[in-house]
Amino acid sequence: MQSSPQLDQVFFALSDSTRRGILARLAEGSRTIGELAAPFKISKPAVTKHMKILERAGLIDRKIQGRIHQCSLSTSGLKTAEDWINFHRSFWESRFDALDNLLTGQKSETKE
Repeated sequence: MQSSPQLDQVFFALSDSTRRGILARLAEGSRTIGELAAPFKISKPAVTKHMKILERAGLIDRKIQGRIHQCSLSTSGLKTAEDWINFHRSFWESRFDALDNLLTGQKSETKE
């Protein structure tokens, strides 16, 4: 499984503690950008930048109603990351199983 621009954007978005905090707040339900920004001591332009990064990564959806921007979690970005993680988990688990079988076989040979 190769890396993709979407996957790079997801991991980049998740690399920042403020963005992870925003996602944690959205896990409780949809919020306006003002509500999401409230606990963070950052400027409004910085919040806007974080929101755009999360949106490009497919981690949030934004609905605009007049001047109100309502945000909610989106699963598409996390699905991309989940697929990548599951592929690598499967690969490494099979390698560890093979190593365990090899070591178990060597252990039983030395007992004989």
